[in-house]
Amino acid sequence: MHQMVPPPMFDDVSFDSYIPDPDEPSQAAAVEAGREFVEKAQKARAGKKSLFGKRTPGQGVGLYLDGGFGVGKTHLLASIFHQMPEPKAFATFVELTHVVGALGFTASVERLSQHSVICIDEFELDDPGDTMLVSRLLTELTAKGVSIAATSNTLPGQLGEGRFAAQDFLREIRKLAGVFDTVRVDGPDYRHRDLPPAPEPHSDAELAELADRTEGATLDEFDALCKHLGTLHPSKYKALVEGVTLACVSGVHAAPDQTVALRLVVLADRLYDANIPLMVSGGKLDELFTEEMLAGGYRKKYLRATSRLLALSRFAESKN
Repeated sequence: MHQMVPPPMFDDVSFDSYIPDPDEPSQAAAVEAGREFVEKAQKARAGKKSLFGKRTPGQGVGLYLDGGFGVGKTHLLASIFHQMPEPKAFATFVELTHVVGALGFTASVERLSQHSVICIDEFELDDPGDTMLVSRLLTELTAKGVSIAATSNTLPGQLGEGRFAAQDFLREIRKLAGVFDTVRVDGPDYRHRDLPPAPEPHSDAELAELADRTEGATLDEFDALCKHLGTLHPSKYKALVEGVTLACVSGVHAAPDQTVALRLVVLADRLYDANIPLMVSGGKLDELFTEEMLAGGYRKKYLRATSRLLALSRFAESKN
């Protein structure tokens, strides 16, 4: 639980450091909604005092920040986290399901029920079992006074849309949507504002030379890297990037199938969380996911990963 904190790049963010786009009024409204959520969540956690002097937490509150890529939703979510009292937790949806899987449902409820807030980033549902698990978890936690803040690129009532049609799944979706007050955050992806297309790949020789002269750099061949990712649980990917100053990947090409593509999405998130520059040879990073993949149910995952990988590659180009 002690590792459930925002990525290092969000260590020092706050509501004050979020600069709303004047052309996008929803961004300023989202900042205000975040401040109001913190105030309500703190009151919910404080609860009410009884005649016996014991305080009972009130019903937890929920905030759901919905919007496109790169509009600052994670910045706002981390700002909420920093404003709330300990204990508290920040995790992606996938990381939260991993915690429940490791501890068991009952132990997870017991541990998390002591928290003032659970901040869930990238709330995407790829499996009806995970949906039901998290729906039940959040229902029990809010009843115990824990408040929930979440971000996603899909409104709560549309989670899972186009992927599963089972009635049980849809019923859980509606129940989950009732936990949150939804706030829309509009605007262009800040990672792509006034920026050129994906950088041209380097040659293999250039990439090897760059990795050799950069302390803390890694150099991996794309197919070998994909094969290695398949031997690890995605929860272990974070350890792969610890201490890395520059990630170099040679022979990049389109992901061969959806299983590999989804592993690359998780790796992209971990690289981005750690703010690690990325340089490649072979194909361009905006060609990593095929048109067929982008037309399917995981489109938003792939677009987010592409956005983040391009940001990391431009960062690397600007430093070299």
